Amino acid sequence: MMDRIPLLSLLLLTPVAAAALIWLWPRERAARVLALAAAALELALAAAVVAAFDAADPGFQQVERSEWIPTLNVQFLVGVDGISVLFLPLTALLFAGVIVASWNSARVMPRLYFSLLLLQLAATVGVFCALDTLLFFLFWELSLVPLYFLVSLWGVGPKRRFVASKYTLVMLGSGVPLLLAFVVLAFNHAAASGVALPAGLAFDLPTLLETPVAPRLQLIVFVLLLLGFAAKTPLFPLHTWLPGVALEGPVAVGALFVGLKLGVYGLIRFAVPLAPAAARDLHWLLAGLGTIGLLAGAVAALAQSNLRRTLAYAGVSHVGLVVLGIASFSVQGLQGAVLQTLNFTLAAGGLFLLTGILHRRTGSTDTRSLGGAVSTMPRLAGFFLLFTLSSIGVPGTAGFPAELLLLTSALTSHTGAGLAALFGMVIGAAYALGMVRRAFFGPLTNPAVAQASDLLRGEFVLAAVFAFVILAVGFFPSLLLDVIAPAARAWVMRGG
Repeated sequence: MMDRIPLLSLLLLTPVAAAALIWLWPRERAARVLALAAAALELALAAAVVAAFDAADPGFQQVERSEWIPTLNVQFLVGVDGISVLFLPLTALLFAGVIVASWNSARVMPRLYFSLLLLQLAATVGVFCALDTLLFFLFWELSLVPLYFLVSLWGVGPKRRFVASKYTLVMLGSGVPLLLAFVVLAFNHAAASGVALPAGLAFDLPTLLETPVAPRLQLIVFVLLLLGFAAKTPLFPLHTWLPGVALEGPVAVGALFVGLKLGVYGLIRFAVPLAPAAARDLHWLLAGLGTIGLLAGAVAALAQSNLRRTLAYAGVSHVGLVVLGIASFSVQGLQGAVLQTLNFTLAAGGLFLLTGILHRRTGSTDTRSLGGAVSTMPRLAGFFLLFTLSSIGVPGTAGFPAELLLLTSALTSHTGAGLAALFGMVIGAAYALGMVRRAFFGPLTNPAVAQASDLLRGEFVLAAVFAFVILAVGFFPSLLLDVIAPAARAWVMRGG
């Protein structure tokens, strides 16, 4: 029955329709309620997709196909597999969190603010569902527009317009090699099939995966895709936009930059499968970039005093470990990479949402002025500590099985890089626990902190949902790993 309902199309249309309704609704106060209702409906639809998913099937499911640009063989083609399906409910949950965290802070043009958030939700879901490369590219580029306006119009720093422009220009620049790679693959299909242009073009992922690509052309395609996805991951040294956006943009929106790793998904979904031999040959490059990013991000995070900059650099470090796991080309490495990316959504996204609430209560996210916050905001401090523990992989949290799989695969495939990663994880524990200690413990000296109120009911419920999922995955990781495993095995077999 579920297979007959176009759930993925509904996932894409729901936030767009809600954004239009908010924009047309005359009452500004209704914008928040409509946005949260749309996010809740999106979460329910995503849960339905997961419920209908056959975990034993490694292929694409819930596939919807229709012609889009027939003359170029471009299709509206969406579907999910074990790698992508779990991102849908967690993405909807994160956006619901951003809406709740923005409830009282988005006072200027709230209809536009919440409409942009919902359009960003639609574009993000499109990235996870698209199985046509040009459709994927469309959603990829569309995701830039709402974020630019959200940062430039509602940012909290004096350089918000500069960092918004820098982010947009970097992402537009990185889109060029992506598009070029997809076009090269489409023309390669025409040449391989012997069908004249434009009839021989192919942009859909299933067809491209079955099309042979010469080794030299694979190398070109992989490098182009790596360049395109590295900027948004972000991989060192293309990470410089993230700390600025995290510090200058709206604090709640920062959860989207830190919690959603679309670049990692792009590497897993497109870069390696479309050029598997080249990816294998350049395993040392992936491992090297991952290791350098892990260490550089950890050291930079250790030197920060602002929670937002600390979390931004921590994200760079954590992504480095994920890329190192991808470079292992093993089932355990890919399972760990997907699981850790999902953990980012919960732990890193949750930390940024709590940081946004902390900023609204005290007017600061600098740890030098936040000491003793646990005495006035014990519930916020407790959730912050739990999310931090998950981000550093403490047993019992979602981060533990993810980091264990990643570290094991790294030590097996790249022993030196794995040992360096282990050292980086020790540094990560140092900056993370130090961040919590400085922000929430110690003497209470700031009057704003002394007068701050703890989590409100809606904020508490949302944080509790995040915490429940983190603990559930931590104690029962097979709930997610069993879903990921068949697609991971197929991914590794193709990479071999």
